[in-house]
Amino acid sequence: MQADAGASEPGPGAAGSDAVMSTAEQRELWVEEPAKRRRMPDPVRTAAVRAALIASLTLIQAMVATLCTLADSWLAFPMVLSSVASTVVATWGVLDVWVTRQVWNQRNGVVSVPASTARRLRKERRQARRAARSGGRHTKNIRARGGAGQLTHG
Repeated sequence: MQADAGASEPGPGAAGSDAVMSTAEQRELWVEEPAKRRRMPDPVRTAAVRAALIASLTLIQAMVATLCTLADSWLAFPMVLSSVASTVVATWGVLDVWVTRQVWNQRNGVVSVPASTARRLRKERRQARRAARSGGRHTKNIRARGGAGQLTHG
């Protein structure tokens, strides 16, 4: 009997109930998360997509060549030859991605983020050098202005 009573009333999972509408308003359906890695530059991404397509077609072609060989089909020999050629093209595609990435990095620069400890140590060394230089200049100027043996009051 209780199962019938629960079935007649719209529960929290019912499509038109007020409970579902209020919870839908409280939480968002899509939550934007920051990317873990930076997006690849457009030319590099284009080369990577091209290489992935060529590699996938090469794998399909190799599988067809294998199946044709197992079936003793006349198509086996041409498929094996074209698979070898496709492997060369797929290798070229992967090298193209690598070269495009290197060229992009050389032309547009790489944002290098050193370790925080290295940056902090360099900053401390730089400040120490500046302090030593400015301290040395300050004492030089004082000596030059009022050095011993000079008559400043006539």
